[in-house]
Amino acid sequence: MRPSLPALGFAIALSCMPPAQAGSATAPPPAHASSATSPAVLSVGRSADSKAQPPLTALTKDSGTPEPAEQKRVHFDHAELHIAVHPDTQSIDGKATLDFSVLETTDVLLVDLDRNLPVSAVSVDGQPLPASAWRNPEGRLRIQLPHAVAKGGKLSATIVYGGKPHVAKMAPWDGGFVWSHTKDGQPWVGSAVEGEGCDLFWPCVDQPDGKPDLVDLYVTVPKPLAAPGNGVLIGVSDEGNTRTWHWRAKHPTTYAISINVGPYQELKGEYKSRYGNTIPLQYWYIAGEEEKAKQLFAEFPHMLDFFEAKIGPYPWGDEKMGVVETPYEGMEHQTINAYGNHYAKDGNGFDWLLQHEFSHEWFGNQMTNANWDDMWLHEGFATLMQPLYARYLDGDAAYYAWLVRLREIIGNRYPVVSGQPRTEEAVYDDSRGGPGQDIYNKGAMMLQTLHHLIGDKAFYDSIRELVYGRPDPKPGNFVPQYRTTADYMRIVDQVTGKKLDWFFKVYLYQAALPKLDVQRHGDTLDLRWQVTGDLPFPMPVEVQVDDAVHTVAMADGHGSLAVPADALVTIDPHSVLLRDEPRITEYQQWMRQQRAQRKAAQK
Repeated sequence: MRPSLPALGFAIALSCMPPAQAGSATAPPPAHASSATSPAVLSVGRSADSKAQPPLTALTKDSGTPEPAEQKRVHFDHAELHIAVHPDTQSIDGKATLDFSVLETTDVLLVDLDRNLPVSAVSVDGQPLPASAWRNPEGRLRIQLPHAVAKGGKLSATIVYGGKPHVAKMAPWDGGFVWSHTKDGQPWVGSAVEGEGCDLFWPCVDQPDGKPDLVDLYVTVPKPLAAPGNGVLIGVSDEGNTRTWHWRAKHPTTYAISINVGPYQELKGEYKSRYGNTIPLQYWYIAGEEEKAKQLFAEFPHMLDFFEAKIGPYPWGDEKMGVVETPYEGMEHQTINAYGNHYAKDGNGFDWLLQHEFSHEWFGNQMTNANWDDMWLHEGFATLMQPLYARYLDGDAAYYAWLVRLREIIGNRYPVVSGQPRTEEAVYDDSRGGPGQDIYNKGAMMLQTLHHLIGDKAFYDSIRELVYGRPDPKPGNFVPQYRTTADYMRIVDQVTGKKLDWFFKVYLYQAALPKLDVQRHGDTLDLRWQVTGDLPFPMPVEVQVDDAVHTVAMADGHGSLAVPADALVTIDPHSVLLRDEPRITEYQQWMRQQRAQRKAAQK
């Protein structure tokens, strides 16, 4: 997830997204949340000459562009990545050996790689190819194979490349490398490429479903720097003035493979899971904030316990729960989540950034959207986990405080799901018709309404089926899942035994929220749902009459209830219905006016 900038007056929480557009934002911590820079580090997000870097092609700039049929002829088995990081020149040298199983006979191999990282050599199955056998004009490296490989065969390509990787001007809102330094002047480097994709620094299949089955990542750095990475540390080797860190990760999400380089110190521990396994805990941090680092590390077991109790086994328990401090705000890098919240306190009682990113180990890394159009499956669920976690720690007051803030920043400009394949940026950019930050906030509030509609057991049963592909997950009995919105709709119907497409069609496939018209005529309360396009919407409505709560069925979108003329009536007393509410629209308009007035006064 990419963090958002403040919108509607709130300090905004993190996720994979660009800066907030007017009237939208991602899940917010309290308004007093601090983002002050840690005294241990300098927040230097880019090199001095980054403005002069060569532009990215349209293909490289956007993750999830239409995939050529030729690229679909192979399955990605294994990536062996050797990346030498040179902080002094802000450059990398790379060598990638990519292994594939051939699904359909092919005489060509296509992988995505930024053309600003020139390829110097290519070999296939150990055979060097002439330079005429490959080309990369637009960021999709096309390798002509020496001979066709039949269906069922194997294919291995080694690509040597290097140069200056794209520099992020404001990571993680835009992708690239961050070349920074610690307060005492030591190199501090990180990568964050969720928006633009893995092809910013390694040759990959830049699609949500382009995960390799296995990745071996070798990161070579100047001594004495460390290079925390994804998965399990296989070994560390020295050669002269450099040190190479070898990490191995299973089924890593493509943009979740990361480079982290710095003078790190490490906190280590173990978590005894309720499922019987033991999960290694690792936090890599920059020296100078040891006590704060220990306090953050102490939150790890509580977060694991919450997610394992509510959702199911931590998906990467045989690897680690890992976190690394980064010179940018954060990102859900698989088993090595990026953390740059500077140990800020905000009154939540937990670090909202760490908790949100960690939730993506389930919603994003274990369960991955098959297309970016379904990105709300990552962000809606991950955002809902924050108020649920707040309730677990501190009760209903904290839970409803989160929900109120989420509701007040829903934009409703475009549908959350278009029903058509989309790139990542097209989803996040509302100037291109994308839902933007509604995939977080509207997604979460829609799920809260669904939770109330179908009940606690069915709701969590549907999540487990979505995430693990089975109702009884245990360590070792599940594999990563690619999912779509249609998959989740089918799962909810299966779990509940009901047909609930009407619910998702209104909340996900159209922009406007349903409006509840309330009329009171003497001793009768009339309720009627008003939905764009007159779609069916038989959403039950709870009504509190004095001290009693009644449920109005609304089978055809209309219902009534007999109430005494002098009774006090509250619609939706438990605040479970996501609906159009004039008070919120008025508040959002007022906030926009306030911002405009402040902006005008500054001129």
